[in-house]
Amino acid sequence: MPDSSTTLARLSLDEASARRVASYLAESLDPDEVACAAFEVDGARWRVEIYFRQAPDESAVRALVAIAAGEESARALEFETVTPQDWVSTSLAGLQPVQAGRFIVHGAHDRARVPPSRIGIEIEAALAFGTGHHGTTRGCLLALDMLSERWRKKTLSYPPLARGRSANVTSRVGVIGRRNPRPAAFSGHPPLFKGRDKRILDIGTGSGVLAIAAAKTFRTHVLATDIDPRATASARENMRLNHTGAFVEVICAAGVSGSRVKRRAPYDLIFANILLGPLQRMAAPLSRLLGPNGHVVLSGLLPAHANAALAAYRAQGLTLERRIPLDGWMTLVLRR
Repeated sequence: MPDSSTTLARLSLDEASARRVASYLAESLDPDEVACAAFEVDGARWRVEIYFRQAPDESAVRALVAIAAGEESARALEFETVTPQDWVSTSLAGLQPVQAGRFIVHGAHDRARVPPSRIGIEIEAALAFGTGHHGTTRGCLLALDMLSERWRKKTLSYPPLARGRSANVTSRVGVIGRRNPRPAAFSGHPPLFKGRDKRILDIGTGSGVLAIAAAKTFRTHVLATDIDPRATASARENMRLNHTGAFVEVICAAGVSGSRVKRRAPYDLIFANILLGPLQRMAAPLSRLLGPNGHVVLSGLLPAHANAALAAYRAQGLTLERRIPLDGWMTLVLRR
């Protein structure tokens, strides 16, 4: 729907810096008032464009750019008045499908292009508060892909079979559920990796990308929370688009202290793709929700902030398992 946005900010950068600036502004500013886009102009130069519904506080915007890309970039940011336009469509036009491991995040127009071997996640751009294009979400998807592959391999060893068959039968295709320990080759059913015993929490779900990915991977219950009711409405619509409503419960909640969050603990996997301050504040209560050998995936962190977040969670007894640097952002995978 056309809006009366009147201000546009532009900045020319290298690709990594452009992605980092666009992502940081998208995470830090009100998504109902601002739209950010980063795209290639020519060769190694990229452009960041930020559309505002209302005239912004220019000094505040420059301060955010300085955090993401330095003072020189902040000074180079240019503001101008533009004619009214559909700022959502303008900022998101031309976004291509994004691949992260086995996952492909795409719009409705690319639905038919998702290969059968990949897990497609359809996000309606006009409804989303995160399309999977920036390094924070992609880092979390890569972490999920890594962990799910590890868990899958752990369940691919079976007890001894009758008649002299091997006691350790491995398949690269999938896994039978716990109630049927035999490989599909001997049971007559195609192997599946359902992981229905996993308990998963997605904090700050936004568009619901991570919750959808977890539900499609494990076919298990996922609790997704966000402090913003607009985000939860967006996430529920995306659950409907992806046919994961039966597996994902989306609630509006601040932090991890709510009774509905605690009731489903302990969790095997927790995503927290937010910002450094909230991640530090919830280190203790979030860690208490984690089960034995459970994993926490933290994102929304600039590389310079990663050690501060890590220190808060190490103090709760968690250990770092992997860092995933991507597009100027850092994702941390920690384990109980």
